[in-house]
Amino acid sequence: MSSKKIPETLSGMSSLSGKVQTVLGLVEPSQLGRTLTHEHLTMTFDSFYCPPPPCHEVTSKEPIMMKNLFWIQKNPYSHRENLQLNQELTDVLINEILHGADGTSIKCGVIGEIGCSWPLTDSERKILEATAHAQAQLGCPVIIHPGRNPGAPFQIIRILQEAGADISKTVMSHLDRTIFDKKELLEFAQLGCYLEYDLFGTELLNYQLSPDIDMPDDNKRIRRVHFLVDEGYEDRILMAHDIHTKHRLMKYGGHGYSHILTNIVPKMLLRGLTERVLDKILIENPKQWLTFK
Repeated sequence: MSSKKIPETLSGMSSLSGKVQTVLGLVEPSQLGRTLTHEHLTMTFDSFYCPPPPCHEVTSKEPIMMKNLFWIQKNPYSHRENLQLNQELTDVLINEILHGADGTSIKCGVIGEIGCSWPLTDSERKILEATAHAQAQLGCPVIIHPGRNPGAPFQIIRILQEAGADISKTVMSHLDRTIFDKKELLEFAQLGCYLEYDLFGTELLNYQLSPDIDMPDDNKRIRRVHFLVDEGYEDRILMAHDIHTKHRLMKYGGHGYSHILTNIVPKMLLRGLTERVLDKILIENPKQWLTFK
């Protein structure tokens, strides 16, 4: 980096401090309402394609129709069209994500999600270290996709810590499919990152991406969030759906982006979680995470 660019970089960092960066520009944290911290509007998921059994190969190539929706819901990663999360705004979204909106250079407000596998690869380790270095300079929020193993979140946090990351500004996604043991979960919670339960609405008999994992249903997710609240971690919990395939959109008979607010929150209230706690999880915690230091 040349010396001429240093003042400009420092100025940019200063302008981000205490703000949340959105596609509409910088906003005050107080402007945020209920926030889902892990969703996708467009995504190509081909790398997770799971070939179907030969007897279902024809179904896997059909357009999404009412007659095959049940099969797609049970085999979401074996239908290529389902793995292309594109609505009518695809071209607009791709252009704005890659090149900026209306000729501007609008920046992202979050680093991530940083994809990690199990076991972690050398390139993934380097990306985590680079993420930590960038976060240390910018004070920005980071979100991590851990590998599908209970040890993965622990390993990732250790690498980030050693590289100088701010764990208090870091989200560990997908804990609902990763750490099932309560004792292990509490040990991980003590490390200080945000604990994200972000697969609400995903209820699978067979989890194609890791068949040895029994995907919990929403009632189990609610109980686990309640457990963490009872253990004193209400200021570290985040919730979302991680919608990334077509079959989960309401257009295709799915639960949609409103599922948590429409269905999960009322059930959580019924199960004894208070409105104050839910506001903490859905408003205050996202606001604290998304605000640049």
